[in-house]
Amino acid sequence: MTDNPVSDLPVSDLPVFDAHLHIIDPRFPLIENDGYLPPAFTATDYRRRVAALGVSGGAVVSGSFQGFDQSYLLDALQVLGPGFVGVTQLPASVTDDEIVRLDAAGVRAVRFNVRRGGSASITDLDALARRVHEVAGWHAELYIDARDLPGLAATIERLPAVSIDHLGLSAEGLPHLLKLAERGVRVKASGFGRVDFDVPSALRAVAAANPSALMFGTDLPSTRAPRPFRDEDVQLVVDALGTELGASALSGNAREFYRLDRRRQDHRNSPETETGR
Repeated sequence: MTDNPVSDLPVSDLPVFDAHLHIIDPRFPLIENDGYLPPAFTATDYRRRVAALGVSGGAVVSGSFQGFDQSYLLDALQVLGPGFVGVTQLPASVTDDEIVRLDAAGVRAVRFNVRRGGSASITDLDALARRVHEVAGWHAELYIDARDLPGLAATIERLPAVSIDHLGLSAEGLPHLLKLAERGVRVKASGFGRVDFDVPSALRAVAAANPSALMFGTDLPSTRAPRPFRDEDVQLVVDALGTELGASALSGNAREFYRLDRRRQDHRNSPETETGR
């Protein structure tokens, strides 16, 4: 487990849907990325780390070091339960049957890791994002420096549903991110220790562009982040946005985008639930 100790710091009383977290379980395949192999951070570690934060669910996001492996993700979703969904990486050659299988297990999005790799190529964005949406209603997620958005903006704007990780990372790219937010693209309020700008100001700018855009995530265990997640980051969101917009950013926006009602219905109807497993 990484050095993310449990904290007794007071945080907002509002419920939290953690829209961006990673589970790193060495029982499953891991791939070095630029010479980096992350330390373990299991579903049990995650539960312990966020015990004081009011987390009611979240999105387990596949990282560059997991490539196209689905075994860790399906295991994590089973352990974490029906409040959690998955964001996976898929090759462009994935079959419709595999998309349907993953959807039944709680996966709700495909990720394109433009910054670090491990996913399908960005040249596959249009075709693959459209296909997963048509087959299973999924959206696409991009880990990208917002400075690189202008070359993709026309494609992104035409897609059914898209989100951008970590507030787009850069101050230089923020205007491009805001233009996409105005057009309905969602933005993860995550990775506050990865960005090069004032986070509260950026949160307010995104919310002004689109009140439904922001989706808070811890980014735990903050692999390779210059500054890892802190408990007070939750309160920072509320302080920056106020209670109403803060509540939407902490939970409501993401729960709607990830279709949590369907996830719970699928869980109730699953054979494992019916047999008590």
